[in-house]
Amino acid sequence: MSNSVGEYIQYLQGKGFPFEEDAIGFIYFGMRLTESPEAVVIAAIEITLKAQKRFDGSFYVSLLEGMKEEKVGNRKEAYRFAKRKRLLP
Repeated sequence: MSNSVGEYIQYLQGKGFPFEEDAIGFIYFGMRLTESPEAVVIAAIEITLKAQKRFDGSFYVSLLEGMKEEKVGNRKEAYRFAKRKRLLP
């Protein structure tokens, strides 16, 4: 698994997932806005793609804001948060 958000985006693009320029902007905007660690940001991208079947910038930013509110600090906590909010099965 990638260590940085940039590497993760490149990984997804390499797998054929197209990111529009504004989507990448949203990813970094949400990261700066919430001051989230990269592991949480990567989990938020994954959760957004799984829940929405595409990258939805507003969903992603709202997800990061909710995670920040609940002091989510790592990938495991991010997935627990998403399940508790019924975003994932």
